[in-house]
Amino acid sequence: MIEAMNRRGLLGAALGLGAATALGGRALAGEDTAAVVERLFRTGLIIDGNLAPPIDDSAPLPKEWADKVLSSALTAAKVTVVGPGTGYDDTKTILAAYQTCTEMNPTVYRNVRTMAEIEALRGKGPVGLIWSFETTEMLDGKPERIAEFAALGVKVMQLSYNTASPFGGGVMTPAAEATGLTELGRQAIASMEANRVALDLSHADERTTLDAVRVYKRPPLLTHTGAAAVHPHPRNKSDRAIRAVADKGGVVGIYDLSFITPLRPSQPTVDDYMAHLMHVLKVAGEDHVGVGSDAVLTGWDTSPESMKRWDEQNADRKKRGVAAPEEGRPPYVEGMNSPDRMKVVAAELLKRGVRERAVAKIMGGNFARVFRDCWGG
Repeated sequence: MIEAMNRRGLLGAALGLGAATALGGRALAGEDTAAVVERLFRTGLIIDGNLAPPIDDSAPLPKEWADKVLSSALTAAKVTVVGPGTGYDDTKTILAAYQTCTEMNPTVYRNVRTMAEIEALRGKGPVGLIWSFETTEMLDGKPERIAEFAALGVKVMQLSYNTASPFGGGVMTPAAEATGLTELGRQAIASMEANRVALDLSHADERTTLDAVRVYKRPPLLTHTGAAAVHPHPRNKSDRAIRAVADKGGVVGIYDLSFITPLRPSQPTVDDYMAHLMHVLKVAGEDHVGVGSDAVLTGWDTSPESMKRWDEQNADRKKRGVAAPEEGRPPYVEGMNSPDRMKVVAAELLKRGVRERAVAKIMGGNFARVFRDCWGG
């Protein structure tokens, strides 16, 4: 849902182990949670499955923003480079703008296409940006365009956004109209496999998700979602879909969106977030869970001006028919609305008795495994 945080310039216009093995106390007797978290972030691969960094193609990022990005201690993050409604020509222009931004901020960002490039950033910075598509308009129903965009550096793609596409259904596709994976969708998956693109099914409906998991020959991804068993919502995945992805070796990333709780005046809390993560850990196992925040890397701006823009964006999404139910609250969790949200999650896992080795997998090791499998050497 959340695209890269566009500041100004060009971009501003376009937007299988069981869970029981993960439990069992701290890694080293007498070591406090903060020390374990710091070690994990100093030595591990920290990968967020979906995040919106500040992007500006017209000038280097101000030091304040650059410092916030680096304070996240992320090794890499998957970035949704364009939102719904962005066509072929605009998408190519935006990808060029991302390239310009990273070139102007070499100590902050690095575009990454391989796990070797991500490994090289471990514990150092800059933050690796994994380009991804959340929508399919730029493909115009042509699977052959996947090869073109893969060559430009797009390493993760979906088959649909909230509404149906030529490739399959979206989470807002009415059940009576759900056809699942189409023939073009099968061709798209074949092209993703041939061009070493990871398949993300976060916005696909249940039928398309299950169809695609069966067809895709590599581990599939649900990079940013929640658990429908905790809160029923079209954007949250059923236990059946979660198990299917896990059984194929994939990863389920838990997001910070308001869809993790029923509609209410207040924002979701850390406990609300952890309820989803712990449920998926129980259903899928420690090898198949990650964090896919779908939030603003530097933290959501809660100022009146920002909220006014957010309300206008929501109104536009509803008008275009791409909004999901219960949209309205801003995309953040109380207690996690900051660049160090991943450290908050790691600490909460440790407090709940999840072992250090499992926390390391959830913080990024699982995504790294799938990327390595899907992208090759």
